[in-house]
Amino acid sequence: LCSRRLSLFFKCVKTTASSPAPTPTPVIPREQWGGKYEFLLSCIGYCVGLGNVWRFPYLCYRNGGGVFLIPYFIMLFFTGVPLFLMELSLGQYGAAGPITVWKCCPLLKGIGIGMLCVSTLVCLYYNVIIAWTFYYLGSSFQSPLPWSCEAIANAGLCGNGTTGNANMTKDFMCAVFTCLCLTCVSCSERVLGVVHSEGLHNPGPVRWPLALCLLAAWIVIFLCMLKGIRSSGKVVYVTATFPYFVLIVLIIRGATLEGSLQGVAFYLTPDWSRLANAQVWNDAASQIFYSLGIGVGGLLSMASYNKFDNNVIRDTLIITTGNCTTSFFAGFAIFSILGHMAWKKGVPVGEVADTGPGLAFVAYPEALALLPGSVFWSIMFFLMLFMLGIDTLFGNMEGITTAVLDEFPQLRTNTLHKSLFLGALCFCFYLMGLLLVTDGGIYWFTLIDSFSTSFGLIIITLFMCIGISFFYGVNQFCQDILDMICHCPPWCGKVLLYFKACWVFCTPFLLLVSEHISINVDICC
Repeated sequence: LCSRRLSLFFKCVKTTASSPAPTPTPVIPREQWGGKYEFLLSCIGYCVGLGNVWRFPYLCYRNGGGVFLIPYFIMLFFTGVPLFLMELSLGQYGAAGPITVWKCCPLLKGIGIGMLCVSTLVCLYYNVIIAWTFYYLGSSFQSPLPWSCEAIANAGLCGNGTTGNANMTKDFMCAVFTCLCLTCVSCSERVLGVVHSEGLHNPGPVRWPLALCLLAAWIVIFLCMLKGIRSSGKVVYVTATFPYFVLIVLIIRGATLEGSLQGVAFYLTPDWSRLANAQVWNDAASQIFYSLGIGVGGLLSMASYNKFDNNVIRDTLIITTGNCTTSFFAGFAIFSILGHMAWKKGVPVGEVADTGPGLAFVAYPEALALLPGSVFWSIMFFLMLFMLGIDTLFGNMEGITTAVLDEFPQLRTNTLHKSLFLGALCFCFYLMGLLLVTDGGIYWFTLIDSFSTSFGLIIITLFMCIGISFFYGVNQFCQDILDMICHCPPWCGKVLLYFKACWVFCTPFLLLVSEHISINVDICC
């Protein structure tokens, strides 16, 4: 059964003459993208997210600078791109969501349920990041910036208190949003909420300014997705292109600053000994999954709204190349300005660089505050983060809504019921997200972030790869791809031979190795 073609499961079965004719079920037409550029921009916006800005540059300098690109591109070519094509092709050929599409092999339906669970966890914490971005974006309209030394409230925290003192430290950032105590804890803890919390068991009260920002973020998501891909497909024309404009502007501005070359050198200086470290290879694999969004169901769902004859191989190459190129060049925008901040402070770049939320919400805002016209640069930066986060959340939410609507198709026929379902879903996510905007919410955020997108994704993609290659049949799957590409260029057939070898041998092997390394790293830590 599993080796039969997907199309057999999506066609109506004719009844025999002897059996009574059942009441015909009306066929609900499936929405389609308004154009190929809407799909491309949606996928690029989904893949190019916050991890490209704050995660990749940090991993690059932590794991040997330019040397990190070697394991990164190996993992990209032998796991990332093949799995990306597999998920797009599966969704486009089956024209169904992450759960329904596995009618081709009911034994593997749990893969779709696993995708839905991971996507739910990602949506839960990802919009909290957008809420932080709202918080900072609103504060950026103040002049001077509330985290700069020019702010009156920070006069006693910036060395001798002079305006624009270059020797300001992380302590002055404690006063950005909370000035409730004289003894400042670390900057990221203060800004992100860890003030009166001892850990997961003691989250403390809700920080209502952040809760209001979280509510605003979910309202924006609801309004943008209210009409499905017809509305979100138009929004991405702005949200997917604006971050590139800001990155180019930041790179140009950073290149003109003193000390920028030291920051770039810190970012790219190779340390060849790091290649022997298993953690480097594990970080490369996790970054591929994190940035491409494989195994979450968003890609599969968005591809299900494609026309049947869309060239998925071409789209795969365009999207994956654009995503990884963005990650690399984002490092120049980040570290050129961090190098300038280190130069002004007279300290090594490593002392001002941070990781994760600390890089985007602590180190970089502090660096922007040192620039002339800091209010403008701060607004541009956090607006870029907002656009990046919104696009990624579109894809994750699309994975959830498509999975549910395909399982309960009657919801598609009634616009009111569909809107109520989307509103209830967003409201439930908001209520659950309140835990992450408490005083100790950063502990819960770190917990979900660390364990929702690493071990689980590798397991899901491993079973997806094995299921398609050995249960459904890799030869049949390749033929399905060729059937979709009606006018297949000569290079498509040759490229498919490479992907076939990856799906059968290289990709499962590397996924098993990555899983083994990940387990050993977790045990050691």
